[in-house]
Amino acid sequence: MKIIFSIYYLFYFALIGVYIIFMPKMLSDLGYSKFEIGLIYSLVPFIRFLLPFIFKHFINLDRRVYIISLISTTITTIIFLKSIENFSSYLISNILFGASIGISLPFVEAIALDRLSKSEYGRVRLWGSVGFIGIALLLGRVLKSPYETLYYLIATSLFSTIFGILIIKFDTTKSETSNKNRSFSLFNHLYLWISIFLMQVSFGGFYNFFTIYELEQGLNLELVSLLWSFGVVCEIVMFIFQGKLLQKNLLKIIKFSIIITSIRWLLLFLYPSNTIALFIAQSMHAFSFALYHTAVITYIFTLYPQKKLAQQFVLGIGFGLGGAFGSILAGFIYGKYMFLIESVIALFAFIVLLKEK
Repeated sequence: MKIIFSIYYLFYFALIGVYIIFMPKMLSDLGYSKFEIGLIYSLVPFIRFLLPFIFKHFINLDRRVYIISLISTTITTIIFLKSIENFSSYLISNILFGASIGISLPFVEAIALDRLSKSEYGRVRLWGSVGFIGIALLLGRVLKSPYETLYYLIATSLFSTIFGILIIKFDTTKSETSNKNRSFSLFNHLYLWISIFLMQVSFGGFYNFFTIYELEQGLNLELVSLLWSFGVVCEIVMFIFQGKLLQKNLLKIIKFSIIITSIRWLLLFLYPSNTIALFIAQSMHAFSFALYHTAVITYIFTLYPQKKLAQQFVLGIGFGLGGAFGSILAGFIYGKYMFLIESVIALFAFIVLLKEK
């Protein structure tokens, strides 16, 4: 069972790696403008935000819908081969891709949290990080033409679909219908959801501008790549050893991770070109991503009977709405004080969470 989950995470996040790291460059090589690329990549997070509300009221989040989402993800990547030459056609197929890929992960996360212990989950989930960094290192060396990116996108999608379908046999969670899901309420834990949103907003500058920001500070690309890789390695180490930490009060773990994140952004503001400080800041990715992510989805899992829908809202409000808003905000505030502002935003995420009981 753990092997199948591990392989799914490996290929799912390798797919995300291809899509996030290499697809924008491919679009640029094919003549897409910066505005067009920005529009395309702002719509997917927004679709992720809308999805849980659709499932809350109109669609039953069951195995059939999950399988359709897996197959649809692979089909849309194949459609990219034909639609990529036309902006409007690619925009539409990209929206379908975003909707499809936004369904499968929350479904799998709910099953994994139900069937695996906290320590087992971390050791399984780390393979997602391996897939992400592995595909980044591989394609950075072997890609020679824009269309090769699509071939890797299709391959990683196909394998994540195959192993995603195999995961169904481990699903013992209760069926979630739209009738039952209507009782799901964000207002029962409103401050928690606001904190999740703000936490992801604070990542906008890091995810979108960290490389550009550090290159402007005089660092070379090789060192910046090493910093990215070091952060992911720390993330993997945390996934391996976080089991004992997660036996403690989850809400306190979440608060601690947010404070660490605020300090991390503050370090990037104060010492933007200090190599030692930058590596210390990147080591904090173990807390601000790995430990925070696991603690949040586990805590949410214990709060709501609608397990799969709850995981969809984590993805939708955090990486969806928070990610989209964070990207837009980072573009407006980019400059010397960007990471100082994002440190303050993370601090607000902590302050808001103090009201969560």
